[in-house]
Amino acid sequence: MASLPVEPNVQELVRSNALKIPEKYLLKNIDQQDKPKSIANTSHDFSSDDIPIIHFSLLSSGHEDEELNKLDLACKEWGFYVLFITLVNHGVAREVLQGMKDGSAKFFELPLEEKNKISMSTAKGTREGYGQAFVVTEEQTLDWSDALVLNLYPSQIRNLEYWPTTPRGFKEAIEAYASEVKRVGEEILRSLSLTMGMEKDVLLGLHQDLAAALRINYIPPCSMPDKVLGLSAHADAGTIIVLMQEDNVIGLQIRKQGQWVSVKPIPNSLVVNVGDALEIWSNGKYKSIEHRAVTNESKARMSNASFIFPHVDVEIEPFDHILESSGTIQMYKKVKYGDYLIQCLKRKMEGKEHTQNAKLGST
Repeated sequence: MASLPVEPNVQELVRSNALKIPEKYLLKNIDQQDKPKSIANTSHDFSSDDIPIIHFSLLSSGHEDEELNKLDLACKEWGFYVLFITLVNHGVAREVLQGMKDGSAKFFELPLEEKNKISMSTAKGTREGYGQAFVVTEEQTLDWSDALVLNLYPSQIRNLEYWPTTPRGFKEAIEAYASEVKRVGEEILRSLSLTMGMEKDVLLGLHQDLAAALRINYIPPCSMPDKVLGLSAHADAGTIIVLMQEDNVIGLQIRKQGQWVSVKPIPNSLVVNVGDALEIWSNGKYKSIEHRAVTNESKARMSNASFIFPHVDVEIEPFDHILESSGTIQMYKKVKYGDYLIQCLKRKMEGKEHTQNAKLGST
């Protein structure tokens, strides 16, 4: 299911005329509180310092209870949490993280004709490759960003024709990074099984042949950062999403009680957020949080988002034991995850619309 082609891409627009913003990128009918400039400074009620920090190594140690409680609270109250990435905490070499960042930067510096060798193909009905994802109508407002999208796992579904062969070593950097993200993601799923009152491997069992995809976002600087969005406000359809962002460029913002909160990058860390599947399984106890990316006038920003999905044949609905223990009514329909994902891909990323449509009583 391919996105509609977008030409020229955003990076080329900036190179040709940095002061001209085409109409199709300009925000329309947006509330004052949602305008990017209105939250350039973080909200008065919440700040990035309020977002919980989870120490990854403690989740799998013999003293994990306190960290599991923090994880449970983070998923309930924020839907986002930050994992410190150090050699002591999780074993991922900093060289792996830096190799991914350097390779991504070099890829987007390539000439357009080189990047277009792996462009998304409408004819083949795929969203893999280089281009803009989630462009479903000619009329929609476009995001001020370009992307490289790849299937990572299971390995047999990789379309290697879309994996970049240049710059040299980038393909290997992606492979090394993907392997580490898979390991981290599996451990998070085990921890979440425990916080949800289940045996450690229950959630992992619902992710048979764990499915994961990668989206590398490139958001160029913009002369009118108050009139565009690098990535539109949305929630993610997967189970969890693991994000590596720039160390020195603030762009990610999350919606907390109607306010936008900027997420200050922590060097060598990963930001992890709850996806729709986890919200449905938990009957809304854990919430997939709405988030977006803003631009600035002087610096480009890149991010690497890894999406971890349930098996497409798994039927997702609130777990019985959660309904029984909380005494709440079931809020979400039963749906096969593959069908849910297809419905999500048919629409532009738009707030929390997908989970609203998944609720009982919705049409």
